[in-house]
Amino acid sequence: MENELTFAFGPVAIGASVITTWGIMLVIAAIAWISTRRLDMLLPGKLQTTVEGIVAAIDETIAAVAPEHGRQLLPFIASLWLFLIIANLVGLIPGLHSPTRDLSVTSALAVLVFFSVHWFGIKTQGLKNYLHHYLSPIPILLPFHIISEFTRTLALAVRLFGNMMSLEMAAVLILLVAGFLAPIPILMLHIIEALVQAYIFGMLALIYVAGAIQSQQLNPPE
Repeated sequence: MENELTFAFGPVAIGASVITTWGIMLVIAAIAWISTRRLDMLLPGKLQTTVEGIVAAIDETIAAVAPEHGRQLLPFIASLWLFLIIANLVGLIPGLHSPTRDLSVTSALAVLVFFSVHWFGIKTQGLKNYLHHYLSPIPILLPFHIISEFTRTLALAVRLFGNMMSLEMAAVLILLVAGFLAPIPILMLHIIEALVQAYIFGMLALIYVAGAIQSQQLNPPE
């Protein structure tokens, strides 16, 4: 779906998806600042309790995939998951559209995951040891490993974009046919699908990063 132009700074065009994305990031930053400004270990407030519960749930999920690197991966994976959930649900607000229905946004997220995978892998294992796993089990598989890195990045971007765009289009078509006779089922469908797509994208990112970190353990150098 084409991104409507909002304004431009010279040759740089700023679209609605960019503005919505920055708005979501500001909301997340504001919530993080407010919820951590006055922490109370004895009598936490409702906001602190909610935020701690969300962080604990994400931490448990990360620990199940990469038990030895939970603290290292938590900031990135948690930020990605929270952004995706809000970005997928923001389309429920009248006048706004989910930025994840824009291929440029999902491509940027996929590229972020791509570079994060290699950054975490190199940081954990060192450059030489990390690059060695591309030659395992035999060096002839190197081109296939490289191709798989790019194809899974492309799949991440296209999967999220296609699902979110089709979800919004389906909701519009149903509303055009049924009017407002079935708003609640459509609303529930949108919420469930938005949460599922956010979970899938974040989980795939977690699996890719964990695989890069643990690749040397699976394929030790000879």
